[in-house]
Amino acid sequence: MNKGQSPEPLDFFIWTVEDVGMWLETINLGSYRQIFKENGVNGEYLEGMSMFTTEQILRFIRRCHMKWGDFITLCKELRRIKVACLKGEQNVRRPWWAPACLSAVFQKVAKSNRQSRVVSLKLEP
Repeated sequence: MNKGQSPEPLDFFIWTVEDVGMWLETINLGSYRQIFKENGVNGEYLEGMSMFTTEQILRFIRRCHMKWGDFITLCKELRRIKVACLKGEQNVRRPWWAPACLSAVFQKVAKSNRQSRVVSLKLEP
């Protein structure tokens, strides 16, 4: 991931803490960038939020000093990214940690495995 470049939505589950911060800026939640960084909120953590219990959600909101409306915005934006992934609307690219020689292999596997990335998503009509 290049410094200053927004992270690609397809890769949200491998976002670093810095990527999450840049994404927060793009969805107008940049005021939470520092607190998310201090709490180590990365893409894997965001993906896991869909499995949170009510108690875990409340703990997260308190720890990050979030307003309810901002938490709802965060959840809506995460869902939007997951839906785009499921529908295949995002371009697949090699993650930053994979060697360039595996680009074609990664893209082929990612396209065939797209649904497994969003297993927690339940599409609504």
